[in-house]
Amino acid sequence: MRFKSPGLRQITGFTLIELLVAITILAIVAVLGWRGLDSIVRARQTLNGEMDQTRGIQLAFAQIENDCAHVMDANMLPGNSVLTAVGSKLLIIRSVIEDNLPIRFQVVVYNVTDGVLSRRELTPTRETAVLLAEWQSAAEDLDGTPSIQLQNKVTSFSMRTWKVGETGWRINGEDVVIAGNNPTPPNPVNPSATTGKSATLAGLEVSMQVQGREAPMTKIFLLGAN
Repeated sequence: MRFKSPGLRQITGFTLIELLVAITILAIVAVLGWRGLDSIVRARQTLNGEMDQTRGIQLAFAQIENDCAHVMDANMLPGNSVLTAVGSKLLIIRSVIEDNLPIRFQVVVYNVTDGVLSRRELTPTRETAVLLAEWQSAAEDLDGTPSIQLQNKVTSFSMRTWKVGETGWRINGEDVVIAGNNPTPPNPVNPSATTGKSATLAGLEVSMQVQGREAPMTKIFLLGAN
């Protein structure tokens, strides 16, 4: 806007209304930009959280798979379980192989407490009496072994087992050989085909539901795969 006054030079400037309109437009643009940036940040945070959650679940399943692959042959402890799945608790006796050391065995416990899936492992041993005592202590949660958290916000943790000779999954289950029974013999047609290290159970299915996910993640593990 230009102003002319007698005896003075021409003066240019903006009226108050023009300044208010400009400020209003800038405010609207700033708000829209902030909302767009905020939505991007929130989406990134959500995506990172889901990725961390997925990574945690995958690591937990990888650890369970490794323990199941090294489960102790049930024929070595007749009358005693080497794997028990009940409720949200999983106990496994697994073999421990280290360089320049004889094979030892240890009790491993998975459990969900207050929405947290944790794993703890007891001291490896070659003494049967010690192993059975540690199994009993771990079953009653009296071992006092520190645990490692694998996944939080777990709303459900269920297991099913597949028994040799059966045609369907059963809820929970345990791998135990009745004392006095002979181990399952090899297949006479194909001597290399056996039931594997696990004398009674062949597979374990774990289903874990984590808060914020629409469906649980489920995976099947072979017992005694190694």
